[in-house]
Amino acid sequence: MIGTQLAQVLELLDLETLELNWFRGTSPQTGRDRIFGGQVMAQALVAAYRTVEGRTAHSFHSYFIRPGNPTVPIVFQVDRIRDGRSYATRRVVAIQRGEAIFHFEASFCIAEEGLSHQVPAEVPGEVEGPPYEDEIRAEVARYAPAIEHDDRRFDLPIELRTIGGLHLFDRTVRPPRTRSWLRAKGELPDDPGLHQALLAYASDFTLLVSAVLPHPVGMSQPGFRSASLDHAMWFHRPFRIDEWLYYDQDSPITDRARGFARGAFYTRSGELVASCAQEGMLRYQPRP
Repeated sequence: MIGTQLAQVLELLDLETLELNWFRGTSPQTGRDRIFGGQVMAQALVAAYRTVEGRTAHSFHSYFIRPGNPTVPIVFQVDRIRDGRSYATRRVVAIQRGEAIFHFEASFCIAEEGLSHQVPAEVPGEVEGPPYEDEIRAEVARYAPAIEHDDRRFDLPIELRTIGGLHLFDRTVRPPRTRSWLRAKGELPDDPGLHQALLAYASDFTLLVSAVLPHPVGMSQPGFRSASLDHAMWFHRPFRIDEWLYYDQDSPITDRARGFARGAFYTRSGELVASCAQEGMLRYQPRP
């Protein structure tokens, strides 16, 4: 059974075809002042998939150019850069009111047999951590009571559990690492592109958190602002996002008002199935 939030995201990913290589998508009306980056990434990947046959995505690279307005539809223009015998390349520009808000390039390939290795991974034996919605609402009640306790932005289509908690609001200095479990809230069809799009969506939830944890700053603290600048992702092996995936994230550096973070997704048996990296703007100007 598919949960309400997941059903809504699947509807967002069912883009309207306007013309050859042109598609249109919408955003949920949840009170956000800008579009969630994971949403526009997932929609851009879906738009690119609409122009590709017989191949699956193995990577994408993207830039967030302007904040998106959730009350305005997004138009996705796909440029078919190349169709080779094994690989295909697509460029997607997301447009609102005549201006580009997001730039995305993806590469697709046919399945091939070849060399294979993986560095062994330490994946926890059990799924652990508080449910995201419960944790966030508890932190809101403690640190940010001005935010509505039933804010719909906290209702996710992905079940997310972070080992040791996310600590988005407190100012305690912690190591720059976040470890989470995630899966879709419902069983999904056997469509590799859909699973990839939903993983792209989910990858943007907590990736920059590890870049803030080593600093005595809470993400809701007055004077602190963050925004994604770019996001890249690599799909190594087939996977299902409606089964638990372990998301290991860390941040090797934050400097010059930018934080860099990287993440790796593993199955419960320890198979590395995808990787991602992101740089974000992190500005903090203490207020009296």
